[in-house]
Amino acid sequence: MHTAGQTASTPPSEVPEFCSGIQYFGQPWPRFDEQAKAAAIASGERAIRDPTDPAAVYQTLLAADALRYLTLQITGTKASGHPGGFASSAEAYSALVMLGHINIVTEVGHHAPGYYSAMFLDTSLEHMGIQTVAQLRARFRERQGLLGHLSGAIPGILSPAGPLGQGQHFAMVGALLHPGVLFPVTIGDGGFGEPYVMSSFLHFHVAYPKVTNFLPVLVWNGYSQEHHAMVSNWTNERMAAYWKAHGFEEVILIDAKPFDDQSQDGAYVDSTRFSFPQRLKFAQAVLESAARAAGSALGGRPTALIVKQLKGAGMHAQGAKSHNLYAQHTLENEDVMGTLRRRALPPQAWRIVRENFARAGGGPAVRTVVTESVLELPALDALPLTEYPRGESKVPSTAMGGLVAEVGLRDRRFVVTNADGNEASGVANINMALKIRHPTEDAIYHQGPSGRVYEPLSEDACAGLAAGLALFGARSLWLSYESFAINGLPIFQTVTQAMAELRRRTPSAIAMFTAGALEQGRNGWTHQRPEVEAYFAALMRNGNVFPLFPTDANMIQVAYEWALATHNKGIAIFGSKTALPVRTSFEQGRRALEDGAVMLHQSVETGKATVVFAVAGDMALLPVYE
Repeated sequence: MHTAGQTASTPPSEVPEFCSGIQYFGQPWPRFDEQAKAAAIASGERAIRDPTDPAAVYQTLLAADALRYLTLQITGTKASGHPGGFASSAEAYSALVMLGHINIVTEVGHHAPGYYSAMFLDTSLEHMGIQTVAQLRARFRERQGLLGHLSGAIPGILSPAGPLGQGQHFAMVGALLHPGVLFPVTIGDGGFGEPYVMSSFLHFHVAYPKVTNFLPVLVWNGYSQEHHAMVSNWTNERMAAYWKAHGFEEVILIDAKPFDDQSQDGAYVDSTRFSFPQRLKFAQAVLESAARAAGSALGGRPTALIVKQLKGAGMHAQGAKSHNLYAQHTLENEDVMGTLRRRALPPQAWRIVRENFARAGGGPAVRTVVTESVLELPALDALPLTEYPRGESKVPSTAMGGLVAEVGLRDRRFVVTNADGNEASGVANINMALKIRHPTEDAIYHQGPSGRVYEPLSEDACAGLAAGLALFGARSLWLSYESFAINGLPIFQTVTQAMAELRRRTPSAIAMFTAGALEQGRNGWTHQRPEVEAYFAALMRNGNVFPLFPTDANMIQVAYEWALATHNKGIAIFGSKTALPVRTSFEQGRRALEDGAVMLHQSVETGKATVVFAVAGDMALLPVYE
């Protein structure tokens, strides 16, 4: 068993300034002077040149232990947080960085301490005043610092992560918007059983078969938060088959078990317990497999990478017991102290790891990942709004659909999503103009392989793609029946909350919900879910969420026009797919957006009590006027 990382006294002059706050330094590993005499990512380079290079392998392992050390020390500082899950992915994350693939997202919010540690190592966190480990520790899990789950406000972090089953959307969106750039996404085996993770991959594969530059990295560690993972007893063959069944042609699996020379029990083992030579062999296998997986994904084959290693590898505890730190897990706790001493690195190792991370991908993530700059979009200019005469009957959703189609014609990145079908929502005009994206060409259904209307039968897949596009800087629109939108709201909510704190401008996440409760009486209570409106009313507390209830076909056009001109907001437009009387002019609609309401009718004064009908929406006006 490798025990080189023991506590050692180090002269202060030899310790890099950023290491201030590290409690323990260790002795150099065997062959350190040979394999770590210079950073494996040379100055001016974006990545290592050869994944089989012994120095690159050695330094990948150094990086993995550096991440483990920081993850445990910052969580131990607050006796709070989640160190165990990320620890079992440390070799995989380090390998991707060393290969220059730093546009990494995650589906696991509990991996936040590891991601913050990576952003510290590449210097991105200096942009929020965190320059030393002491400052990293002080600001972990603090309101004006590094919250317990990933936030889009953190320099270098591409997307938020909290609820499980969402991160895959951001990887697919990144791949769609940025061909030639790899977007790895780490997925926990405790969370990938969420109902939508794998189905959303399959939907995307079918609709966008040529967009393969995203790489799911399954962190298969055998445990969830408080028990064994539901897939912990699967064989490697079954797991690989499961991914292949969801559209992944290439599935590369690295199992730590065959490298174990310490006779650990069970199917899941901790690679940090191996002898040092075996640790290097495992790191080499991960690095070479990651390089192969990246090449496959960038080369046009849907690819998944699976790393099988015990949860909590190299931590104070293993399995689900490593998931949380509790009140007793301070930096004075024997288990925590012992682990930090075992993971301790010499100062010169920290210097090498930082040089590699700061050079990977062309520079610190805060300067180089795709979400750190504003995506250039074509100007929409004045849209062709049609002002209908008052008194005519027009379908609100159809009126908005005409504008949506025009946006798509002017912006080639624009995507519309709808799980229930646009024709059923009164917006067949969108399908006619932009076409449903489907591998089968069929003019009758307005569909074809290059269409820009995404219509899988999954609200999560639709909301995820639309909201993710908005978060990553592109225009999109999520359409849904009001009663079924509930299945896509979690990802939409995550994105709108993240937009409130982004450090850059991005188009607002816009949705239009139709077929409300008043339209669905004959379909029964399953199609009458007015609580969705209340859900959005509650989200208004965020300060950047705006549910709009236009009264007719004129006002809905004005509402969409306004939404398109906004940034960093979540906007839900509620409109009927039924022909209804036009009651407002454009001028009244714009005044309603400014003031929050508009007066439609005032009766003659009778000298008696005044009754005010405050009505939200369009169909709700019918009984009022009757």
